[in-house]
Parts: sequence; structure tokens; C-alpha cells
Amino acid sequence: MAAKDYYSVLGVGRGADDALLKKAYRTLARQHHPDKNPGDARAEERFKEISEAYAVLSDPDKRAHYDRFGTVPGSGGGPGDVGFGTIIEDLFEGFFGGGGGARRTRARHGEDLQYRLDISLEEAAHGLETKLQIPRHETCEACRGSGQEPGTTPETCGTCRGQGQVRFSQGFLTVARPCPACGGAGRVNRHPCAGCRGEGRVARERLLTVTIPAGIEDGNQLRLSGEGEGGLNGGPPGDLYVLLQIRPHEIFVRQGADLVCALPLTYPQACLGDEVDVPVLDGKARLTVPPGTQPGQRLTLKGKGMPHLRGRGHGHAVYEVVIEVPKKLSQRERELLEELRETSTASSGPLLSSFLDRMKKLFGS
Repeated sequence: MAAKDYYSVLGVGRGADDALLKKAYRTLARQHHPDKNPGDARAEERFKEISEAYAVLSDPDKRAHYDRFGTVPGSGGGPGDVGFGTIIEDLFEGFFGGGGGARRTRARHGEDLQYRLDISLEEAAHGLETKLQIPRHETCEACRGSGQEPGTTPETCGTCRGQGQVRFSQGFLTVARPCPACGGAGRVNRHPCAGCRGEGRVARERLLTVTIPAGIEDGNQLRLSGEGEGGLNGGPPGDLYVLLQIRPHEIFVRQGADLVCALPLTYPQACLGDEVDVPVLDGKARLTVPPGTQPGQRLTLKGKGMPHLRGRGHGHAVYEVVIEVPKKLSQRERELLEELRETSTASSGPLLSSFLDRMKKLFGS
């Protein structure tokens, strides 16, 4: 008969799936494992209780019987007779991140690399082809990444006898750990390769050609497949990621495919309108300033911005108007401005009129 509520023991609901059961068991088993609580009889008893509950609920047939009748089929539902091989595998996987008894995979994928490349805004607009000097570890050609001297073979590890694991008993439980002698490989290299000193890789510098497409944006990455660190034991190399960083421009600020810059204008130019020379990436262009242009207004030259990276055409060059107020005036300028001030007071614009109306409502005069 089942004397306990196994769901409560694991802290899960009756509808918990296998993944949730396994997660709950691993968490509690790590917490109450006798290795982490030496001499603690309560922790050991709790560990047994957790293992017993998981042994029942992780077995579909036993769980179905338990859910229906509240009992465990067999001699009483103890951990010794409820499929403890599964528990060993799940506990080993939870502690060490691997399956029960599996050796470490021999072939290893090479690590990815990242290279930061600074370019100018003009280079980002037109695209370029450049060379990169990349330091990296490449697969040793002599041993093909095995680290073993050609013509020799690795020896079976005497500590684990080629299993890659060593096992020890803790009470009623047997736990496997990676072999400390061979690191879980199951074999020992007694004849390391002279070319790479048994590492399987050698340090190299490679000159690579990289094509930067027009319209690339700051923070974009280019992936060069197979140009990262070399793999080991026949594993494929990693990839190289080129991270693009665009240097700040002296005039333009990029906003998507548009290029924005501040355009200083005098008060007469803004009032009367004008035609002015403005910068573009390729030089200069003529821009029409319409009469009555306001501070902060944006004037646009279409198609003079950045090319679209994944489309056709270009963005725009955008000029944000800034009215420049002179700090020093000639006598004639002062006379003209005094005359203008008198005229402007008599015929104020809509912004000033609205502001004065709000002042009157606020202060009553």
C-alpha cells in the first residue's frame, strides 16, 4: 500500500507531465542528496522518500495504478523494486548534464569568433571590400585534430576501463561521475602529436577578404561560415562573425536610410526664402528654402540618403532648420531690426497671438 501522497512529496500537481516530474525530482534530489548533507539522517530519509515517489510516478504503469487505487503494485512500492535504473540516469543527468553511462563525444565543433570592424559612413553607403587579419586556432593538419601522433592509437583508460565514468555507492544508491584520469573520454593519449603537442589545434593568423554590402547598418553582423576556430577530432570549424561599427560622421546623423543634419539659416533667409548649398555624402547640392520656414522644420532632398540594404533605392537627406541669431549687430542692422520689431508688434503671428491669449486667461489681464 502507498502510505504517502507522492505528488505532494515532489511538490507537483496530479496533472504534472514527465518533464515537470523530472525537474522537481532533480531539484529536490540535489538539495537532499547525502553527499551534500553528510551525517544528516533526516536528509537521507527525505532523499529516499523523494526517490521512491519519483520511481513510482515516472513509470507510466505504476503511476496509472497508483492514481486509480492509491497503491503501488508489487511488494510495497519501495525504491528497490520500482525501476531504479531510470532514477540513476535522471539523477546523473541532473547532476552532471549527461545521460547515464554515455561517453563524452569525441568530435568537437570549433568555437565561433567575432571581429569588430570600424568603417566610415561613406564606406557604409558605397560598400567595400577589405582584408582582415584573423588570429585563430586551426585544426592540426598532422594529426587532423586528434592530438595523437600519426601512426599511434590512444590507450584504454586503466582507471575507468574505457567507460569514461567511475561509479561509487552511497547507501542504496550508485552514482556515476566522469573519470578524473581521462576526463570522460575513456582513452588516454600516451603519444601526443609533435605538431600541436597533443592539443589538436595550432595557432595561426589568416588574411581573409570580406565584402561589406552597401547600406550596412551599425551593429549588423556578417557571418563567414567555417572561418572560426578549428574543430577537434574531426569536428567542423566554427564561424567568424564580423560586427560592423560605423564611426560618427562630422555632419550627418543616420536615421534608418535617412541622413539628418542641422541647417543654420539667418532670420531673413527663413522669412524670405532662399536657395543654399547643403552637404550630401557625395559633395554638395542645392536646396530650396521656402518663404516662412520655421525653426525645427525639416527640408528634404529625396534619394540623397543611404541605400536600402535589403531593397532598392535610397533614403533621403534631411535638413533640420536652425535659426542663427547674431550676437553682434552693426548700427544699420540694429536700426532695421528696431523698425521690424515695431511692425511685428502691430501684426503678430498666430503663435504669439495664441500665447498672449493664454497669458490673459491665466492672469486675467
